[in-house]
Parts: sequence; structure tokens; C-alpha cells
Amino acid sequence: MGDIPAKDPNIDKVFTVRAGKFRRYHGQGWRQLLDVKTNLLNLRDGIFVLVGLVQSWRLLRAIRPQVIFVKGGFVGVPVGLAAARLKIPFVTHDSDSIPGLANRIIGRWASVHAVALPKGVYDYPQDKTETVGIPLSSHFEYVTPALKKHYRTLLKVPQAAPMIFVIGGGLGAQRVNHAVAQAIPHLMQEFPNLYVVHGVGRANHAVMEQEYARNLTEAQAPRLEVKDFISDVYRYGGAADIVITRAGATNLAEFAMQGKACVIIPSPYLTSGHQTKNAEFLRDAGAGVVLSESELAEDPNRLAKQLSTLLKDTKLQQSLGEKLHEFAHEDAAHRLAMLLLRQAK
Repeated sequence: MGDIPAKDPNIDKVFTVRAGKFRRYHGQGWRQLLDVKTNLLNLRDGIFVLVGLVQSWRLLRAIRPQVIFVKGGFVGVPVGLAAARLKIPFVTHDSDSIPGLANRIIGRWASVHAVALPKGVYDYPQDKTETVGIPLSSHFEYVTPALKKHYRTLLKVPQAAPMIFVIGGGLGAQRVNHAVAQAIPHLMQEFPNLYVVHGVGRANHAVMEQEYARNLTEAQAPRLEVKDFISDVYRYGGAADIVITRAGATNLAEFAMQGKACVIIPSPYLTSGHQTKNAEFLRDAGAGVVLSESELAEDPNRLAKQLSTLLKDTKLQQSLGEKLHEFAHEDAAHRLAMLLLRQAK
């Protein structure tokens, strides 16, 4: 990842400033105050922020940009604070339904808050908030029947087979992986031509292959593909009838662009519970089926039953995909670029 800016011909220069992360964990509450290691790391990173603030002030004073774009993340804090002190306009961007801590800290000085969802979802001043969506790879586009057929041909998936695609995140999510692995043998028995591609993450690949080897019959095994890392998510998502995914904002935006029926399992452990809120927003809009990890733990058959219902109801699949697609912004990158250019002027 660190080499991406240096290799991109559209980026002229790369600068580095110190920054620190404030560690807090969703659901831990006051117990975090008793964690000595966390407190020491937060203290150290607080000093990093102060150092970064001085570095950012010197850098911005030297190069004097016309506008600054802050995507979020802890590096935005010293840069945003320095920009405010030097009266340089900056634009924040939030992909999730709950703004990140960094953007909340510097938000009062932002010229505009660019957001992914309808601006009424956010607590920012509405006259300074603009919905732009999430810029995505051009590979993600609305999946027509013809495009779906094309993807299946490339992936050698039978055209008439129902297909489920599972993606748990860059490193996989073991709780989701296990729940899916428990459900798939039952579904393959119920749907003899069901095809499944399961992205499990590199760290979990060997364990999951062993779990499937124990659970699947010889006849079922050829209809499952376990992958450690997937670089062409758009092909697998486009070929699938149903996608099982976490509630990360970018993944949801990608499948919204494709118009896919999604079963969303939010991670309950991330800061501020933003994945839970992302998922609840879509569930309330009728744009996705949401299952919590606690529901899966209480009823091991819950996921299999939900997927069975969806596989049998193609109209429901279509409705979920169409409603999710309503939140897609095909021109998100253009909107964001135009917003930044307006602020620069």
C-alpha cells in the first residue's frame, strides 16, 4: 500500500507527517480505562499528534495548497488542525454512516463535509454537507443479465446454477466464515446445483479448507471454491445471485453499484459500531437482509434458513438488489473532484 502514491502518475509528491491513533473499542466502555497498555499507547500517540501538528503547519505553510482533502483516519487530525490555523480550506469525506473520530475532531473547521449516504443521516451542519457517494473502481458497474452471463463464463460457473459469493473482508472474518461453513452443506443438499465461492482471507485459508473437507460430501465439494485473496471482487460479485458481506462502507457501495442482493453481517467490535449502523440503515430501507453475529450464535441454522428463503425467491433477490442500487452513485469520483475544484477556487 505504501508504494501506491509513489507509483501513481497523478501524484506529484508524497510527504510524511507524524500522527497518532486513539484506541477505543466498541462495547468495552469504562473497562478500557483499566487497560494499561492501551493507555500508554494512547499517551504516546498523543505526543505523535503534537509532533505531526508542527510538521503539518510547516509543510502547509511552505506549499500553500488551495484546498486539502481529508479522507479520514488519524493522519487527518494534525493536517486538518494546521490547515484551520493557516486558514486553508479543507474538505472531509465520510464513507460510513457514523463519521470517524478524526473527521469529528477537525470537522468544525471544514469548508464542506462530503458524505456517502443521504446527508440527513449525518450530524454535520446540513448547509455544509454534500452527498457524493464513494469513489469506486471503474470495474464496478450495474450488472445486467448479459454482464452476469459474461462473468460466469469467465469464472466457469454454470449459467443456470444459483450462486452465493461470500466475502468477509481483506483478512476474512472467522466468525462469519464458520457460520457460512456450517450453512453451506445444508444448502447444497437442498439445492443440488448450488455453487459457492467463499473468500476466507489468507490467515484462515488452511483452517477453512479443512472445515469444508470435513463437512462436504464428495459430490458437493466440486461446487465450492475457497479463496484466500480475491483481487477481482467485481467478477465474483457480478456472477453471484446472493452476496454475503460485512457492512464495510466500500464493500456495500461496490455491491450497491452492481445491484446485488446482500446478506449483511456487521462486525460488532469496530469503533462506534459504524458497521452496525451502516447495516441498519440499509435494512430499514429494504435494501439488504441483516443478520447479527449474536443471532447466528443463538441459532446455528439461522443463516442457512435465511439463504434458503432468498434462493427460492428470485423476486426478493431482485427487489433487494434494486433498492440497494438506489444508494449507488455512479459519478461519485466526478462529484468529489468537482467539489474540490470549487473549493480551490
